[in-house]
Amino acid sequence: MKIEDVKKICVLGAGLMGNGIAHVCAQAGFQVSMRDIEDRFVDNGMAMINKNLSREVKKGKITQDQMNEILGRIHGTTDMKEALNGVDVIIEAIIENRDLKCKVYSEIDQICDPNVIFASNTSSISITDMASATKRPDKFIGMHFFNPVPIMRLVEIIKGYETSDETYRLIDQLSKKLGKETVLVNEAPGFAVNRLLLPFLLEAVFTIQEGVASVEDLDKAITLGLNHPMGPLTLLDFVGLDTTLFIADYMHSEFQDSKYRAPTLLRKMVRAKHFGRKSGIGFYDYSKTPPEPRLFR
Repeated sequence: MKIEDVKKICVLGAGLMGNGIAHVCAQAGFQVSMRDIEDRFVDNGMAMINKNLSREVKKGKITQDQMNEILGRIHGTTDMKEALNGVDVIIEAIIENRDLKCKVYSEIDQICDPNVIFASNTSSISITDMASATKRPDKFIGMHFFNPVPIMRLVEIIKGYETSDETYRLIDQLSKKLGKETVLVNEAPGFAVNRLLLPFLLEAVFTIQEGVASVEDLDKAITLGLNHPMGPLTLLDFVGLDTTLFIADYMHSEFQDSKYRAPTLLRKMVRAKHFGRKSGIGFYDYSKTPPEPRLFR
């Protein structure tokens, strides 16, 4: 398959990452089906795309007519067969759970044409492992976008053990057509970015757990001292504490290295369903305007 043959893309998942991926695919001119398991998730995803495009209209980046055209290229559905009908590339962006992902891949592998490319937006799970749930490991690849997808320029492309060079070239060209810069990563747990980022984020939680600094002061220290666009605790709330814990446990299991050991505080917060922005509370309380840093003693 060549890049000019790609006309329709299916995005599995309408959450934060899924709707962002659907947004940039439609904006690049592709027909997009965005599938999730419940209508409310699909509706929320479409509402977020509408909100983000409206912001671009207000800033003068696109016209209202262009926004309408982009929205017209996106079809939301809960029906898997409908979503997969006529697609050339599938980008999976469901919950970061290895067993669930493999179950979905095994299901869609039986429905899709053998030439359809499977790309996972996983931030840590083995591409080779997920590809083994299908009969097309040569057409299986990692395509890791960053949040927020319409703004962040990077896509990590991860080759599994059997990913073909043809599949890599197609996904590299597709990423660039979406307006992204790419880096190629040979498979390893956490790939490149999260392998470096995760110990930094976990150490920030240990710093709070040990009472070394307050949430506000630690974020301030990093933004002003290292010139980061946001502090590590703000970033954790943005990514999701539950997602971070899953990645930490996965990488600790893979590497058997203490630098990926999750702090007790992180585990407690996830058990309390304090996931960050998506739950309304994490290291900051998002019921306040502006969000207020929480006190940990």
